[in-house]
Amino acid sequence: MIVIGGENLIDLVSSSSNSEGLPIYLANPGGSPYNVAIATSKLGAKVSYLTPLSKDTLGKLLSSKLKESGVKILSKSISNPTSLAVVSIKNGFPSYSFHRNDTAERKVNLENLLDILPINAKIFHVGSLGLIEGQDAEVWEKFFKICKQKGLITSLDPNVRPILIQDRKNYIKRLERMFFDVDILKLSNEDLQWIYPSKSLDQSFEILQSKTKAQLLILTLGEEGSIGKTSNFEVKISSKKISDLRDTVGAGDTYMASILNWFVDHKIYNINLVKNLKKPDLSSMMDKASIAAALNCKKIGCNPPSREDIEIFINKENVENNA
Repeated sequence: MIVIGGENLIDLVSSSSNSEGLPIYLANPGGSPYNVAIATSKLGAKVSYLTPLSKDTLGKLLSSKLKESGVKILSKSISNPTSLAVVSIKNGFPSYSFHRNDTAERKVNLENLLDILPINAKIFHVGSLGLIEGQDAEVWEKFFKICKQKGLITSLDPNVRPILIQDRKNYIKRLERMFFDVDILKLSNEDLQWIYPSKSLDQSFEILQSKTKAQLLILTLGEEGSIGKTSNFEVKISSKKISDLRDTVGAGDTYMASILNWFVDHKIYNINLVKNLKKPDLSSMMDKASIAAALNCKKIGCNPPSREDIEIFINKENVENNA
């Protein structure tokens, strides 16, 4: 089983304007770890979500989508309001403003997380807004380390949101402490160059490698594809080209979910098995993740594909390549 922690929120996405020119917003359930939970479950893995949800109307919407996607909710709903992200889309790419003060998803405590952690949990994934600051960030960091000590495979996607980061120095220190305990580390080129600025991408990647004990390190490069690195080899995969891009919301989360699902499909729950990944395995894993991310971009918001959707894409691609 995969257990996932981190924020849940409502993305208020500007989709159009009314007759007076005022923006019309669609309310989409979201939050990076929340999206990863849904996407991983849709791909067939057993997934549990640890973060509290609100009892308010938007919290019920978030809860409903998790349940519809087959995700098991382990925390009790609480009275604090739901976090909001206001999303503006320009040329298919999103920008965000966040509203998270004293909201439900930030009300985590270590004792409760340990109480609800399933005995059969094999992989713990966390990332994004919950790691930025405050008591919730401290709790997630401690829980992450405990999961590592318990023998779970630990997974991290920082999904950096600079607009929310007030204390850059302490935030990076937290990430680097977690880099020490992470097994699967995925981040984007934008994340990497924000964490280690004033360097070329290659130099920043080298710095990151010196700061982490991750057995699998993945760097996504947007349209340029992605790079996967183990202690033994490096793989580069091209992105999948699609002609009907709607937006890129949730593409990185869908990519991350596909990576986690690969480990479940292949029953790799031991760190030594992660260390011994073969090059063809990593290439196949990343190729499927690229397909999943591309299919997500064909829809508005985070709408990850199913396993069947990916297989259809692969079969179509094989037919075209053999034509």
